[in-house]
Amino acid sequence: MADLFKKCYDFVRADEIKAAGVYPYFRAIQESEGPIVQMEGRKIIMAGSNNYLGLTTHPKVKQAALAAIEQYGTSCSGSRYLTGTIELHELLEQRLAQFMGKEACLLFSTGYQTGQGVISTIVGRGDYIISDRDNHASIVQGNLLATALGAIVKRFKHNDMADLERKLAEIPQEAGKLIVADGVYSTFGGIVNLPELQQIAAKYGARILLDDAHALGVIGQGGRGTASEFGLDNEVDLVMCTFSKTLASIGGFVVGSERVINFIRHQSPALIFSASPTPASVASALAALEVLEKQPELVKKVVDNAQYVRTALKEMGYNVPDGRTAIVPVIIGDDNQTFQMWKALYEAGMFVNAFVAPGTPPGKQMLRCSFMATHEKEHLDKIIDTFRKVGERFDVLPTTAYA
Repeated sequence: MADLFKKCYDFVRADEIKAAGVYPYFRAIQESEGPIVQMEGRKIIMAGSNNYLGLTTHPKVKQAALAAIEQYGTSCSGSRYLTGTIELHELLEQRLAQFMGKEACLLFSTGYQTGQGVISTIVGRGDYIISDRDNHASIVQGNLLATALGAIVKRFKHNDMADLERKLAEIPQEAGKLIVADGVYSTFGGIVNLPELQQIAAKYGARILLDDAHALGVIGQGGRGTASEFGLDNEVDLVMCTFSKTLASIGGFVVGSERVINFIRHQSPALIFSASPTPASVASALAALEVLEKQPELVKKVVDNAQYVRTALKEMGYNVPDGRTAIVPVIIGDDNQTFQMWKALYEAGMFVNAFVAPGTPPGKQMLRCSFMATHEKEHLDKIIDTFRKVGERFDVLPTTAYA
């Protein structure tokens, strides 16, 4: 008789990595000051957080969370649909819609839930989802939920607009079509080719949904994201996003036309059957949005910080793709070496993220860095110097790079 849990007992990969002393996951942070955190009793430069504008420790953001708890308590204890809506939810929805240049906004309890809730609600039986192969896992899960309801999913090669058009040409003209793409792709930090994607969408009568989780606060006018970056604000139908990066909180939202958002509000199980975002989460996201609106220079600072390190690492000889976002992937190309170099960097006083297969394609295993507006030059220079020393130690840099 088969045991459902056999796969659990057979899963030993994590145990092997722990036994080798190079396990990089689930590391507890004891204290955070933004670019500096305390881990295992040591001060560490954080170069792996998605806290892009560094607002999780901003006094205004923290005070807003405390004030919301004082007024509303720690939880709304219900769904938005019933007893879980407070005035802060509605205020943040109004402010986000205005900021993003859309008619309406709807909050969800997490960014992951937003992707699941939006896609599986607006795409139904006989409709098609055309999804970039490198889209975030929340989109993949949303696609799977939609297929259970009779939708059909086609995936196109990453950021390959010719392949996107080939997929659309195969779909019956009378079918509903939704193109789904990340604005900024979370692993490599590249930006979607939105101008060409939009032209193809218009040609085939497809709607567009962008996930701007890694774009909000990083690209676009005043940090308004991907559509704004290309001047296509009115050409993108729906934009979804998370609070857990630029907005220094937890939760998610989608913006679009009033009629579409109204439909999602009344039809999405992910919204209707989930407890609403907590008062503190909503208040801190609202405060972070206000900081972003008043200090748009933070957007330039985070991109400049990332570019400073990106340029230095490329000149050093590391395999670093070109980019203009807050994400700087350092390609190592091997699981074991990625783990070993991660440990060396960590022991030297900095934290980055180790991405290995199957989370990356074979040969693209990486040390993924991400930067904040609150990183100062001394932090960035330390990161660069540490990468230099570790690269020399592991013989991954060309001799001419440091001779």
